[in-house]
Amino acid sequence: MEIHDSVLDLIGNTPLVNLKQVAKDKPCKVVVKAEMTNPGGSSKDRPAVSMIDHAEREGLLKPGGTIVEPTSGNTGVGLAIVAAQRGYKCVFVMTDKVAPEKVDLLRAYGAEVVVCPVAVAPDDPQSYYSTAERLVNEIPGAYRPNQYFNPTNPLAHYESTGPEIWRQTDGTVTHFVAGGGTGGTLSGVSRYLKEQNPAIQVICADPEGSVYSGGSGRPYLVEGVGEDFWPTTYHPDLIDRVIPISDADSFAMARRVSQEEGLLIGGSCGTAVAAALQVADECTPDDLIVVLTPDSGRGYLSKVFNDDWMGGFGFLRADGPVVSDIIDRRNTDVPELLYVQPHLKVSEAVAIMRDNGVSQLPVGKGEMPLAAAEIAGSVSELRLMELAFETDAVLDKTVEDVMASPLPTIGAGQPVALAVEMLESCSAMLVLDGGRPRAVVSSTDVLNFLSDAQGA
Repeated sequence: MEIHDSVLDLIGNTPLVNLKQVAKDKPCKVVVKAEMTNPGGSSKDRPAVSMIDHAEREGLLKPGGTIVEPTSGNTGVGLAIVAAQRGYKCVFVMTDKVAPEKVDLLRAYGAEVVVCPVAVAPDDPQSYYSTAERLVNEIPGAYRPNQYFNPTNPLAHYESTGPEIWRQTDGTVTHFVAGGGTGGTLSGVSRYLKEQNPAIQVICADPEGSVYSGGSGRPYLVEGVGEDFWPTTYHPDLIDRVIPISDADSFAMARRVSQEEGLLIGGSCGTAVAAALQVADECTPDDLIVVLTPDSGRGYLSKVFNDDWMGGFGFLRADGPVVSDIIDRRNTDVPELLYVQPHLKVSEAVAIMRDNGVSQLPVGKGEMPLAAAEIAGSVSELRLMELAFETDAVLDKTVEDVMASPLPTIGAGQPVALAVEMLESCSAMLVLDGGRPRAVVSSTDVLNFLSDAQGA
């Protein structure tokens, strides 16, 4: 009889699938390593088992213990599967940019989930790294696999993923592309493949803004890929090239592969495929590109595959007049996006509004281009006037001390009719384009646009 002893026996030996439609115009074959066929739905099942096996051998995790780990979801699922088989508890720490279905999925496995803000530095007490470390110290018998610094992570891919790719391609693979998250997949697979053939090129597909491609790690929307620090599980000496991919291109590619190939893939898979197609443009018919798609799109149905979410962040454009038309039609010398930093004095914010003839400003952390998650609040002329009337001392306070909630947001490609509807309950909105703040649109802007359109 063909009966497996446990679900853990189903991990690995994932198939290679040819991208017949998406890559049909490329000079070489591009195939995906479909890691969503692992029992936990992602490539993270592999290191999850390896890390727990190692912890048990070393006495770091004992019967009845608790596994604590910061995760974007997939590693958590892999660890939860192992925990279910072996009787451990799980506490996972996630950022608030993670799709809600991922939180629900981990809870479905019986795990506890703690959600932390994404727009904070790694060493901030509220970050998901710091929170995980605190929980490890607070929970008796807790063990943190620490996938970002655990050498067993890349070792799992060296021992399984790399050999599978070599065997499945009969040693003809010439390029390997994968997203750079913890770096475990890239480093482990690269080490194995380069031992077989040093000429094989290994490419890291990275979100724009991540440290791997030269960014600072400031927030981006694609999940489970890129970093804001350098994990020791990422080995730069094994990576030949890093290709930055925008959120817009990542999400568009995820939707395209899902619709044209029948492979429902996640946003970070879109990042990897987009990079692989760039590489393919430079290849010959003798080349073979293997791109690892780490998970399924089922964990992103409320985001990447939801038109309302995509439209709200400015990734889709509706038919007819849209919000970006209002911005393009404005006749002003004022920069498209004016904002103030939280640490500025209120008097400085007042001066900016007065000098530019605007009545309200977003409050944003960081330099341009801002990320949506870096918008911390807003200040308005009316509110500051009310506070100043109460006491002159308010002008010497910081903006952070007096700011209100962030302005409502609308996507650049959403209909002007929606803007009119939303402005019935507010006086201005922050416009998001490609996931980033682009401009503030006021009732006056919309009225001028509609007047001009009627006059035309």
